[in-house]
Amino acid sequence: MYDIDLIVKSTPVPLSIQRKSEEDAKAVFAQIQSAIESGEPKLLVLTCEGKTEKQVAIVTSELSAVQLSQKSAGAGDGKRTGFFSIVAGDE
Repeated sequence: MYDIDLIVKSTPVPLSIQRKSEEDAKAVFAQIQSAIESGEPKLLVLTCEGKTEKQVAIVTSELSAVQLSQKSAGAGDGKRTGFFSIVAGDE
């Protein structure tokens, strides 16, 4: 299974969809990348193969990054690779 994470401007949590095959995941990644590069805001509707009832629609001008990663079989801990956040505490 392949995860495609969408990073939305001013949103701390990525939106994610899944594809079963590497070929399909790379095609969706390329579609999203092209939409970001075009600079023209348009509505992008994506569905998830992991959870077929999951759908997302987003205006492409609100995307700041996209990440493609292979979901490992033992990755049940809920952690996502590649993205992190730093929270400043009260000092």
